[in-house]
Amino acid sequence: MIGVEMGWRQLLFANWPVEPEVVERGLPEGLEVDTYDGKAWLSVVPFTNVAVRPRGLPDSIGVDLPELNLRTYVTVPGEDRPAVFFYSLDADGWLSVLGARLTFGLPYYNADIKIVERDGAIRYRSRRAHPGDQPLRFDAQYEPTGDRLDAEPGSLAAFLTERYRFYVGGPGGTIAYANVDHDVWSLRPATVEFRKNEIFRANNFAEPDGEPTCYYSSGVDIVSSGRKWLK
Repeated sequence: MIGVEMGWRQLLFANWPVEPEVVERGLPEGLEVDTYDGKAWLSVVPFTNVAVRPRGLPDSIGVDLPELNLRTYVTVPGEDRPAVFFYSLDADGWLSVLGARLTFGLPYYNADIKIVERDGAIRYRSRRAHPGDQPLRFDAQYEPTGDRLDAEPGSLAAFLTERYRFYVGGPGGTIAYANVDHDVWSLRPATVEFRKNEIFRANNFAEPDGEPTCYYSSGVDIVSSGRKWLK
């Protein structure tokens, strides 16, 4: 199956540590929780996909797709390939949402998303509009602070961002995945004000305790493989 190319822009990585069993009970059989200092992590990531198009085609035909996702971090026993597992992905674009559901099996939901940038700060508002699914409202303002930080191997920043595969559960206990290729993230510390955040409730998680560890990136360009099956 053909892959896709796109750019990821104006990303916030807001990351909360949780006990591994919080994450473990929602994973398909065959995936294991990946931990850092004994903790699993739940990450809320708002951003914009730009120039989304089939692999090999010019970016001029691509479409933009604002997105908000909730993810965690996983591995497969016997494979040295740390990866991401998505719980939900809300995006503004019916056709793109349908295409992602059909071609990758990803849990995409249609949403109305508004993004405004002012003086380097990003105001990001999302309201799920997918018929028959749990409502999800999200309203946050975030911005980078401080100097660029290097996500050194073994650091928390690298653990949370340098991932080049994602998994998704399929029908009958199957697991699909795709590989993702991009440059190393350029990160800066970030501040965020959450005015409304229903993404945990919508995915049947309790609100994590404490303040998140946050990073901002202006973005990278990515190439994703087509869907493959682990089992």
